[in-house]
Amino acid sequence: MEIAKGILIAIYLIVALVLIILTLIQVKEDPGLSSTITGSSTNNFFEKNKGRTKEGKQKKWTVILSIVFVILTIGLGIIYMA
Repeated sequence: MEIAKGILIAIYLIVALVLIILTLIQVKEDPGLSSTITGSSTNNFFEKNKGRTKEGKQKKWTVILSIVFVILTIGLGIIYMA
């Protein structure tokens, strides 16, 4: 059981570090109040294909790693409770 704890902790630390790095290198996407006032449309080619861009892939991996991080947190909590 100690080997499993060690492996899970190592994976947990790696996921946490990669998640921190991905979060820090992401670009702020919030257009702010100006787009509300000017009424800029988000229905263009770039917005439809945003998931294929570098930023879209970073966002997707951030979400995936966040889910893995939460699952590992719950798993480690269960292991250390037992």
